[in-house]
Amino acid sequence: MSRKYFGTDGIRGKANSFPMTPDIAMRVGMAVGLSFRDGGQGQRVVIGKDTRRSGYMLENALVAGFTSMGMEVFLLGPIPTPAVAMLCRSLRADIGVMISASHNPYYDNGIKLFGPDGYKLSDALELQIEKLIDDDMSAHMSSHGEIGRAKRVDGDIYRYIEFAKRTMPRHLSLNGLRIVVDCANGAAYKVAPAALWELGAEVITINNTPNGTNINEDCGSTHPEGLIRKVHETRADVGIALDGDADRVLMVDENGTIIDGDQLMAVIAESWSKSGRLIGGGIVATIMSNLGLERFLGDQGLTLARTKVGDRYVVEHMRENGFNVGGEQSGHIVLSEFGTTGDGLISALQILAVMQEQQRPLSEVCRKFKPVPQILKNVRVSGGKLLENKSVMQAIEEGKNALNGSGRVVIRPSGTEPLIRVMAEGDDGRLVETVVDDIITAIKTAAK
Repeated sequence: MSRKYFGTDGIRGKANSFPMTPDIAMRVGMAVGLSFRDGGQGQRVVIGKDTRRSGYMLENALVAGFTSMGMEVFLLGPIPTPAVAMLCRSLRADIGVMISASHNPYYDNGIKLFGPDGYKLSDALELQIEKLIDDDMSAHMSSHGEIGRAKRVDGDIYRYIEFAKRTMPRHLSLNGLRIVVDCANGAAYKVAPAALWELGAEVITINNTPNGTNINEDCGSTHPEGLIRKVHETRADVGIALDGDADRVLMVDENGTIIDGDQLMAVIAESWSKSGRLIGGGIVATIMSNLGLERFLGDQGLTLARTKVGDRYVVEHMRENGFNVGGEQSGHIVLSEFGTTGDGLISALQILAVMQEQQRPLSEVCRKFKPVPQILKNVRVSGGKLLENKSVMQAIEEGKNALNGSGRVVIRPSGTEPLIRVMAEGDDGRLVETVVDDIITAIKTAAK
């Protein structure tokens, strides 16, 4: 069944344009409230947001929707997405909501929904909510005496800070480490520097002055150039780059080299395997993770299970098959021992723990494998139906044949933007680039 509102990561779009309008947000609150209401009143909702200007507008609209259905709303203020999932469980809430478009520019926004267990909602429940959004729900609204209330509980961010700190082994601290953290002018601008400093690090913070429009702007995990410069400038041991809602992380070593999610997962998988903490005999990643990661894990006697792109699909596979480590090359890393969704801060802390345990620099800790040449390019076109065009299908097939089993081709429409993403990888870098360019040419020709 086609989906009108929900994509791969909640509802997302340009602020004040369909579907990210106050009207739709209010109706989302009503529909979700109705879906979770069990006949009683006073059920709890926690709402967090990142630092986008439009977050105020959408927050108030959601509050109107939820309270009209008799829900009690707790407003957490700017806080990371994983903190919302964690506080949903900690506060015994029935629903968790995060207002964020993650790594997208400030003019986009989104609504992510979590159930009482802290996990994102199932496809079936999202479809049920979609149907309700377009229905007349007025008959189900609470009576005037049972309208819900809303209150701000900004201090609850400290619950998350303490929770994150406790994921570090007790015998370790960050004493002696100079860390630069790039908060992307986003949701972690308070919590990340505080947690790192309280664990003993010397912390240098950049991009921690959000103004409503500078979130992710030339900063954070999608633009790590400023972090690299700061690491060099301050002779730091580590750089940590979060995105707008802090559910993903990339790191930079003391030499200024970027370390992506594949390398980070390799470190965690090897460390947890050796200590007996790894469950499932391997990890879960997406079709975009580098072939080098798969080969490294194989050499360790571990497996790599691949899913569709999207951390929700990684989490689903983890839950269904008993894995406790999974993630994406982009830096979404899910450690089910600690949380239910990607957590940039906690993932970084696991890497820092390995550094401190082994007393080795990040450049040595995080070079577990040599990545296979991989090229990803985006074509700005709308409509995944172009992938059914005969000439495009032929170009894709020819690309796969050219790699002759020594690489992979992955083509997919973006779930959040009007893009088709073309990725290929293989041992021959020049051949990989040719394959990608030929497919892109075919897509552009078919789009004319």
